[in-house]
Amino acid sequence: MAQGSDVKIRTKYPDRADRGGGADGRSARRDRNRLAVIDAAVELFSEGNLRPTSAEVALRCGLSPKSVSRYFEDIDSLITAAAARQMETVFSLFQIHAIGQGALGQRIDEFVRVRLEAHEVMGATSRAANFLAFKQPSVRTHLDEAQRLGRKQIELHFAPELRPLPSARRESRTAVIDALLHFDSLDYFRQHRGFSFSVTHTILVDTLTQLLAN
Repeated sequence: MAQGSDVKIRTKYPDRADRGGGADGRSARRDRNRLAVIDAAVELFSEGNLRPTSAEVALRCGLSPKSVSRYFEDIDSLITAAAARQMETVFSLFQIHAIGQGALGQRIDEFVRVRLEAHEVMGATSRAANFLAFKQPSVRTHLDEAQRLGRKQIELHFAPELRPLPSARRESRTAVIDALLHFDSLDYFRQHRGFSFSVTHTILVDTLTQLLAN
């Protein structure tokens, strides 16, 4: 059975009573409303609605469908903006402090935790972006760059175990780690199998330990 995220996305929408006057006020209100539309779409993604309608987004953020259409010409452009905003917002979640340092067990535990926490926040938007990536090169570029950075992180964090290996074996082992911690794989554990965060963490830590300790 599918299981929802352990992390609830909380969004603060613009105050309808905030009617700041003048050009600066209108510009600020427009920016707030545009972000409210994006955040409403992200909430809907997290609930499994990967292609919400303008009416659904409008209902969620308290604006009119006409206002939503004024900020985004279609749902694809909204998904693109939501994916870009979330990537910027949660990029810090992917950071590993003192990367490559410490005992192997400590590094594995931290690596798995960081990826799972990022997935909790970004997983739903990533699923929506993957649907769109086939026809939106800019979205595909965002996803490809995130995957490239993810592979680089593996190489750095587990360099003591990977660098001594022959080139072909090092590349194959890096690919296996990348596949295990890919968002699609985390979706399998968390959504399709319904495993909790802690159970998924344990499974992945045990698997990486067997893979890297030998």
